[in-house]
Amino acid sequence: QVRLEESGGGSVQAGGSLRLSCTASGHTFSIYAVGWFRQPPGKERESVAAVSWMGSSKHYSESTKGRFVISRDNAGNTLYLHMNNLQPEDTGVYYCAANERGSDYLNPSNYDFWGRGTQVTVSS
Repeated sequence: QVRLEESGGGSVQAGGSLRLSCTASGHTFSIYAVGWFRQPPGKERESVAAVSWMGSSKHYSESTKGRFVISRDNAGNTLYLHMNNLQPEDTGVYYCAANERGSDYLNPSNYDFWGRGTQVTVSS
């Protein structure tokens, strides 16, 4: 079992920045990849970014590429999402997730463990 806890959400104006954190605990040795997903109001969950557990392979959705950066603190089992130039369409609940299955990094169905989420609100 892997436990994930997000932090760092909040409200920001368009063009601003936020950093999300996710701390993993439990059976982290079984993790293949970790990722960030979000659910905008009234919409389905969508991918944001993902990284292999060793940190060597990073993947971004088209909507976040060039603005968001995913990174890991290997020593502390912490995952980060640095979000820059935020726009109102980035509003939603952001979830940290971990998968044990393999390299379908941006497919939420491939993820086995999920945090409870943190709200990000971007105003225009």
